[in-house]
This record gives sequence, structure tokens and C-alpha cells, in this order.
Amino acid sequence: MRNNISKEVFINRVRRFQELLKQRNIDAAMIRTLASFIYFTGTKWLRPSILIPADDDPIAFIADGEEDGFRERTWIDNIVTYKEGGEVMAKVSSLIRNEGYRTVGLEYGIERDAYIIFYEMFKRLNPRVNVVDVSDITYNLRMIKDDFELDRIRKAGEIASRVMNRLLDEIDIGLSETDIAAKAYEYLYKSGSEEPHVYVNIGPHPRIHSEPFRDVLVKKNVFVTIVLGADYDHYYVNMTRTIFIGKNDFAERALKCVEEAYNTAVEITRVGVKPMTVMKELDKIYEKYGMLKYAVKGYLHGVGLQIEEVPITTILPKHRSIELKPNMAVSFIHAPLMIKGLGQVKKEDTFILTKDNDLEIVTK
Repeated sequence: MRNNISKEVFINRVRRFQELLKQRNIDAAMIRTLASFIYFTGTKWLRPSILIPADDDPIAFIADGEEDGFRERTWIDNIVTYKEGGEVMAKVSSLIRNEGYRTVGLEYGIERDAYIIFYEMFKRLNPRVNVVDVSDITYNLRMIKDDFELDRIRKAGEIASRVMNRLLDEIDIGLSETDIAAKAYEYLYKSGSEEPHVYVNIGPHPRIHSEPFRDVLVKKNVFVTIVLGADYDHYYVNMTRTIFIGKNDFAERALKCVEEAYNTAVEITRVGVKPMTVMKELDKIYEKYGMLKYAVKGYLHGVGLQIEEVPITTILPKHRSIELKPNMAVSFIHAPLMIKGLGQVKKEDTFILTKDNDLEIVTK
């Protein structure tokens, strides 16, 4: 396998997953989302497709001609090849019928690969099969990181920290959002990231998800916010910093507010705490500084094989009541202040909740 990773890591993950399938009387699960595919195989691949029976070894479906390269990067022995994309589901369906599977799991997740077209195609090809959602099983497994995963997240954190420090030193009047993003991508790729994500927001118009624009330039009296999603061996961290170009009393108060909110979150975010508890304390700080009306709701999300994964308090309100657990990797403060006329204000780092009830900062 790539980087000499022990296949026992992935075998143990599959075995835990299979036990949970059996508990729900699910015969097999068809994994099509990239993050879960990586979780079980150890590598990313175009058109991720792996069938995991509850009582047998996984079977990967790989394009004809790619199987040798896939074998070099994974521990999976059972490989079925196909000539074109539409053939994947036909071969999966044939296998399901031959094995007599009656209940099969798919992931109804929020990930980009969880396309409804796959679900519709699967149902059409398997009309007698009971299709159930197993996304909660995979998300709950992935939410608690093992030592292998935490090691990769720490390495990603080192990359993000180095790149962010370099970027902040190079921000100058006249640079565009795409100029800054281009520098970030160059530094991230050269540092070992394989699929980084970069977002840049230069004021005066704040944007929550800041895909960079080429015609938005750094100028005086605006915020510049840089969001880095650095990865190492497919595991991500999130890191965000905001600076203000110029001098403005309101901007200084906003930065001071965000810094106090960040420090408070670091102080009280621990194992056993619910995100909603922290959010209430942060609202008090925003209110004290007169910034509550600018604050986006939510504060924390998980990180791992996705730059943003369960729990996601900004998207799914029910996750605000989840108790934080040991070996979770989380990123906060994720929700920014959105100030018209100045831009977005945000400070975010990635942390590991340790077993001794401490908080380890990863993006130092």
C-alpha cells in the first residue's frame, strides 16, 4: 500500500462497519461517496465504488486498465473491472442478485458524490431490494479518529500553518482574490497537499463561502479573509485568518470581538460539552461588542476526510446538541461576522479533543 500503511487499519474499519450492518439486518452496503471510499480503501479514485457485504470481503469496482494502479494504493484484493460508467451499476446489481441480498445500504449524505441519480439508478436496477440509508453509520465511525487519522491531521495542520504565515506576509494593495488563492494553492501543493481548498474574501462585500474572484482587489479600509483547507494523505484541517487593511475603529472592535470569542471557545470547548452551550456564550460576547446582528449562526464542524464533516453546526441545527467526544477533530470558530462595507471577519483553527479532556491545537 501507499506509504507502507498497515492494511490492518482498514480491515478493522471494515469489520466494525460490518458489525453495525449486521445489527440492522443489512446484507451489504454500496459505498459511492469519495470520503467513505477513502476511509475503507485508503485511497481516492475517480467514480468511487465499493460493495461491502456484511459477511464477506469488500469488492471494488474499477475501470478496466486502472486495476494495477489501484492495487498499489490499497489493500483490497477483490476487484471487478468495467468498460464504461453505466456498466458499474449493472455489475453491482448482478452481484446483489446472485448473492440474494434483500436489504442494501446507500449513503444519503451531504457529500458531493452522493448524487440522487445513483440512488434512482440503483432502485431501478434492483426493484426487489430494500434500500436503506447507512450514512449515519459511516459518519459516526468517521467522527471518532484513530491514531492513524490523527497523525495525518497533525501533518496537514503543519502545512496549513506554514502556508498561512507566508500568505499573510505577502498580502498587498492591488492583489486580487485569485492572486492570493494562486499563491496559496502553489504553496499548499508544494508542501504535500494533493487536493487543497482555498477561499478568499476581500471586502467591502462579505461572502460566507468565498470562492475567489479575479476582479476583487485588496485596497484600503477592508478586511481580507483567507480560508485554507490543507490535506495530507486525504485528511484535512481548516484554518482561517482575517486582517484589516488600514485603520478603522469599528473594524478594530470587530477584530477584538472575534479574538475574545475565539479565546472563549478555546477555553470551554471540551469533551462532554455540547456546541449549543458554547454558542450561547459566544452570543454574549457578540452582544457585548454590538456584533450579534453580524454573526452567522453556528460555530463548529468536524474535519477529516472532508474539509467539513459531522458534526456541522452551521448547516444542521440538530448537531448543536451533540456531545463532543474524545478523538474528535473539530474546527472553530467557523461562523464569521458579516459586515457590509468592510467584509468578513473570522478566526478559525483545527483542534483535537483529547482523551484526557484537553484541547490540542493542530494549526499552530
